[in-house]
Amino acid sequence: MDATTAAKGPVGVPGSLDFDAVIIGAGVAGLYQLLTLREMGLRVRSFEAASGVGGTWYWNRYPGARFDSESWTYGYSFSKELMQEWDWTEHFAPQPETERYLNFVADKFDLRRDIQFNTTVTAAHYREDTRSWDLTLGDGSRVTTRFLITAIGILSAPTMPNIPGIDAFMGQSCHTHDWPKGGVDFAGKRVGIIGSGATAVQTIQEIAKTVGHLTIFQRTPNWCAPLNNGKISKDEMDAIRSRYPEILARCRETPGCYVHSTDPRKTLDATPEERAEFWEKLYASPGFGIWQGNFSDMLSDRAANAAASAFIADKIRQRVKDPVTAEKLIPKNHGFGTRRVPLETNYYEVYNQPNVQLVDVNETPIERVTAGGIQTSAEEYAFDIIIYATGFDAISGAFDRMDITGVDGVRLKDVWANGPQTYLGVFVEGFPNMLMSMGPHAGLGNYTRTAEYSVEWIAGVIRHATEHGLTRIETTRTGVSEWTDIVLGLGEDQLMNEVPSWMTGVNHNVAGKQVPRVMRYSGGHPAYRAHCNAVAAAGYPHLAQA
Repeated sequence: MDATTAAKGPVGVPGSLDFDAVIIGAGVAGLYQLLTLREMGLRVRSFEAASGVGGTWYWNRYPGARFDSESWTYGYSFSKELMQEWDWTEHFAPQPETERYLNFVADKFDLRRDIQFNTTVTAAHYREDTRSWDLTLGDGSRVTTRFLITAIGILSAPTMPNIPGIDAFMGQSCHTHDWPKGGVDFAGKRVGIIGSGATAVQTIQEIAKTVGHLTIFQRTPNWCAPLNNGKISKDEMDAIRSRYPEILARCRETPGCYVHSTDPRKTLDATPEERAEFWEKLYASPGFGIWQGNFSDMLSDRAANAAASAFIADKIRQRVKDPVTAEKLIPKNHGFGTRRVPLETNYYEVYNQPNVQLVDVNETPIERVTAGGIQTSAEEYAFDIIIYATGFDAISGAFDRMDITGVDGVRLKDVWANGPQTYLGVFVEGFPNMLMSMGPHAGLGNYTRTAEYSVEWIAGVIRHATEHGLTRIETTRTGVSEWTDIVLGLGEDQLMNEVPSWMTGVNHNVAGKQVPRVMRYSGGHPAYRAHCNAVAAAGYPHLAQA
């Protein structure tokens, strides 16, 4: 969809509601959603909790934060002019560069004038009498809108661990999501970090360069693979820019919208020598190739996955000098790629440093945080700084933190108590005029690539309503039932849907979220787009329209 395309005017009676559409969030999806709806002539407002744009790339300022998908595949594609104007400096851009990029986008398209910063939406209640949403903001004020679009991200609800005494610590501490804008000085400091997921991996490999001593508290190790990042010269950027049509076409045809696609061969059909050569090549290549570009059955066949896992395990043993530490860093409860693979730069080599210690909390659990550090069942560790890299209540967590009620006051949190139920990952039965950008059961992947499609499809629905004078759109029970069955069916042969992780909605620090659930569409983004496009072409069946 071209950002300059205009449609007909506002929905409903002008002035009867504060806005035609409200967007929660001004991150990657929220910014583009604001642009699409504003260019349709709607009265639209975005509410953003932060003081600036960027979403994930505003909040996550921890050391080492960066892309794990190629920068030049992550930027927006809706504006050819924008693509020609922006130069990426690294193949996998660091957080400050990505935040600058999103600020550049906001300024180029004059988006800030319709964004209200430092504003949380605490409640959203549907009103049947006016076919509208009544929103309560953090300061207690209220606004009304015909359509409510959630662009709240899939990793935006950070969670702290359930450990007694966190408030007792007298030193400096923070969650990686809420990193101080001014940064943290680690030089010579005694630092403890709790967690071993992607944010922990990025943080650890960076702060290990300057800390006095670093202690890492690990519950579940993750399979990590080399990022193999590099700078982008001006000539290379010019070459990338000339290939944008080819790059974007490639992303559209791959399951995860990355430049990597699975090898058609079966793992065990290749000889051991062929497998080793193929995996060595992937291990030395940039990005997610070893996850997204592996043999076609690596994520669905247990024997195939075990072979790939053994290869990565050997790499860890080669890179970590102490064999006991190496074994602790090799996952035993899940196979390679069945969780999102953290990409790293010399992460495993950190454990060869004499000032770095790994503590397995399965052997010696953390009992409490003390005034001076962390007490485990074995000993107390003294720290100047504690970092909580304890992740997020992913995908549905940000919804749970708002009081969202639909028809007859039914709470969304109750509807989703046993897992999300949606239509196309966009609609929820009983919640008219609420549309979720990148919601549960949608097609996820390379974020901007998938978010752009979600935004454009939602804009198409609202354009349909505008052109037909509709003031109420709601999915039917049949639509939800059929889509949920499709999503669950596609997830049945995927090993990753059996594994506790944020991708399956598991968070051990959130009540009721200890059991893996299918949280996303697993059929690949091309198939997801084909399904959604067919729905739009057919006039949106399974949507009650009035």
